[in-house]
Amino acid sequence: MPVSSATDPALPGHVAIIMDGNGRWAQARGLERSEGHREGLEATRRAVRFYAEHGIQSLTVFAFSSENWGRPRSEVEALFELFVTAIEGELPELVERGIRLRFIGDRATFPPTLQTRMCEAEEATAGNEGMCLVVALGYGGRWDILQAARKWVAKGGAEADGDAESTFAAELSTTGLADVDLLIRTGGEQRISNFLLWQAAYAEILFIETYWPDVGEKDFERSLAWYAQRQRRFGRVSAGAYSATEVPGA
Repeated sequence: MPVSSATDPALPGHVAIIMDGNGRWAQARGLERSEGHREGLEATRRAVRFYAEHGIQSLTVFAFSSENWGRPRSEVEALFELFVTAIEGELPELVERGIRLRFIGDRATFPPTLQTRMCEAEEATAGNEGMCLVVALGYGGRWDILQAARKWVAKGGAEADGDAESTFAAELSTTGLADVDLLIRTGGEQRISNFLLWQAAYAEILFIETYWPDVGEKDFERSLAWYAQRQRRFGRVSAGAYSATEVPGA
């Protein structure tokens, strides 16, 4: 059964964000979509700093999905250039803050320069003991489950005794991380868009109307306050819902 990784039950241990609305933010201002992505990077900085300072153990951000390859080539190329610039520019602060950087997704088709920067950044922060920042690039939830299934079967997982769910989850790209406790999507859409399908099975989902570039500290504060009010039952009924004679174990 999934449980929160947070030491404080009022806080999510693992927060995941679908950073939606960059392109629409730019179009509403008569700008190129690439300008929206650049402004979105500022919002990502704010998110990383906020959740790290509030003791969140893991933050996963959806930066480029497997479906985003279908966008115009110029936009995809601009995104890759932005990713390289962001990794190079943000690495010193991540090291200073003790944040560990990790990338998940199918990176094999990325430009060589980007692949190199990703590996260098992971190596440079591998020993950090603060929040784990997970950046999903070329990621899709179905891809993740499929690649895990292939590895699991190849290792004989289908025939092995024991906890099949745990051994399977160990083959996912997020191995070593707890399940998602709080999933946030900005931009007004209300879907999870093939993001962390296995890992977010019991996540509390918060939809925010604001486009990602305009999301700030007040929004992050509200996300934690909203989460603290949720009753996480994982399919069970809260104790208060039972009569005295129905309480399990009574």
